[in-house]
Amino acid sequence: MKTFYIETFGCQMNFHDSEKVAGTLAALGYREVSRPEQADLVLYNTCSIRDKAEQKVFSRLREHRREGGNGKRFGVLGCVAQQEGERVFERAPHVSLVCGSASYGRLAELVARLEAGERRVTGLELDAESTFETPYTRRENPYRAYITIIEGCDKSCAYCVVPFTRGPERSRMSGAILEEARRLAGEGYTEIQLLGQNVTRYRDPSPAGWDFATLLGRVAEIEGIRRVRFMTSHPRDFVAEIVRAIDANERLCNHVHLPVQSGSTRVLRRMQRLYDREEYLERIAWIKAARRRIAITTDIIVGFPGETEQDFEETLRLLDEVEYDALFSFKYSPRPNTAALALDGQVPEEEKSRRLVILQEKQRSIQLRRNARLVGERQEVLVERYNPATGQWVGHSAENRTVNFTSPGGAADALGGRYVAVRITRAGPNSLVGEWRGEAEGR
Repeated sequence: MKTFYIETFGCQMNFHDSEKVAGTLAALGYREVSRPEQADLVLYNTCSIRDKAEQKVFSRLREHRREGGNGKRFGVLGCVAQQEGERVFERAPHVSLVCGSASYGRLAELVARLEAGERRVTGLELDAESTFETPYTRRENPYRAYITIIEGCDKSCAYCVVPFTRGPERSRMSGAILEEARRLAGEGYTEIQLLGQNVTRYRDPSPAGWDFATLLGRVAEIEGIRRVRFMTSHPRDFVAEIVRAIDANERLCNHVHLPVQSGSTRVLRRMQRLYDREEYLERIAWIKAARRRIAITTDIIVGFPGETEQDFEETLRLLDEVEYDALFSFKYSPRPNTAALALDGQVPEEEKSRRLVILQEKQRSIQLRRNARLVGERQEVLVERYNPATGQWVGHSAENRTVNFTSPGGAADALGGRYVAVRITRAGPNSLVGEWRGEAEGR
């Protein structure tokens, strides 16, 4: 039997793309293996949002540069493939396949061409009308399933390559989304996560014409679905109706990821983010005014060209004002084809590193303080796995916090996939620890 290995870099959309690729290959008779050395086809599904991820991919390829030929083939998929195109072959001559995400629907054809002996095969089309689902998807998580509802982005953020690698915004028909969600519920998935580069920009192209808030509510109505999440929002398109939907329906997870990128209006304008600090804080106020407690997480870039010490201090003050429940933080890295390449005021690498450490240390203390407030609470947890090293079950709350907990029977309790009540006994900056208190009430 033919074998394949796939390694994924990047966000949830990349991981879901890898599920589509793996499902397609399984349908073609391939079996997945756990190490690249065992595989006939080695694939790297790539992210190009930051230079570090891109360099990691080419580092992996260099490790295997002597292994091309003799039936073993290498492929680069995803954003780096779309960004670099046929230049990938120049940088890594042993690569045989370069395929962007918009071409995964043609993956079976591209693999057949490889098997027929073609040395270099590409799938680099960015058809603005194309769909982005594949006939087969192999789900990694047995309890939570991803559904792509919108692909691409029409924004022009100065640092971002997504419009070049994923193309313009294309929303799926609401009927197709609901059909997929019903099928997944029928297969036993109880948590659905709706995905898009700018998920809140969803606009139903069918006559129904639903907006994102309406779609959220309709997915949550499907029998068998207990939780609905979404990722990622753009503040410009985040509207109060989304908060009202979360408030009105407990099946909608009380967690919003709302990337701010900077706390300085001046930097936000240079980034071309289409909102200022006050507009962003208005959206935070909507979330904090909800009847339900809604966890808020964000992304921040430090060291964007022209960011002064005062700008950075404004970002630190934003952390104090919002008190995020989690933060994904990065140093600015120049990306091809982006407007930021032409900006003056490049921040030295050592200064970026200094600011990143300060930001992360402040956020760590905020998370520790916020999580400590949860000690003594009962949380509903979707149990995902058992960790034999710690003797604890691991799961996530509706607020997307990791919860580690013990149960009387340990692994023998077979709690995977169940919703349980956990009393929180201890808190760290990145997770909670607790004790099993029985089955959670159904919703």
